[in-house]
Amino acid sequence: MELDSSVAAVVTGGASGLGEATARALAAKGVKVAIFDLQEEKGKAVAEEIGGTFCEVNVTSDESVDAGFAKAREAHGQERILVNCAGIGNAIKTVSRDKQTGEIKHFPLDAFEFVIQINLIGTFRCIAKSAAGMLTLDPLGEDGERGAIINTASAAAEDGQIGQAAYSASKGGVVGMTLPIARDLMNEGIRVNTILPGIFKTPLMLALPQKAQDVLNASVPFPKRMGVPPEYAQLALAIIENSYFNGEDVRLDGAIRMPPR
Repeated sequence: MELDSSVAAVVTGGASGLGEATARALAAKGVKVAIFDLQEEKGKAVAEEIGGTFCEVNVTSDESVDAGFAKAREAHGQERILVNCAGIGNAIKTVSRDKQTGEIKHFPLDAFEFVIQINLIGTFRCIAKSAAGMLTLDPLGEDGERGAIINTASAAAEDGQIGQAAYSASKGGVVGMTLPIARDLMNEGIRVNTILPGIFKTPLMLALPQKAQDVLNASVPFPKRMGVPPEYAQLALAIIENSYFNGEDVRLDGAIRMPPR
């Protein structure tokens, strides 16, 4: 797909981190970008800088997502690109024993469900609603492409660490649904791919103590550092621009394979 001012995009989680970098990279190509996020102040600031539109959206709510797409389409027209970066994580063992009292606790199911609702179901919700809109578009070029969707999973989908049961399950679900959705949409000219980032300099990682960051950097085979959001954005744009790229789950992780802890 050629990226220019005739194309509109929606980026969930676009107020910071990987989503922000992708929103900026798309806008630099002339694409009209709508940012879906709950961080109103940050989201509005980024949207203003890139000439885009901010939509306060909670991806766990049908009504909120519908309102977001309505606002984005009113401003920019029907999107041909959706990049799903909205997500959260937590670190809770399936069961654990208190070292002092011996009390045994299990992973609170509401906390497990919350991660699934945002990372997996929220991603699918946005895919389904965006793809329904893309079907109204005229196909482009010889291949008849209507749209491109990129999801964000994680290296944890394949080698999750201790305490990442919910996070890994949610991201593994995103990986698992990529090919079936690509097949669902193959006759409509809509491509679906997923990126599995490793350790990236997102607000979550940068909040860690420097010593912990140094340990993480050293664990990456090469280059021995965290990835930076523009590297994610660069891959996202390459996938969007390459019309033969479809149904794939691609790691972007410096060859890291996560240890148990």
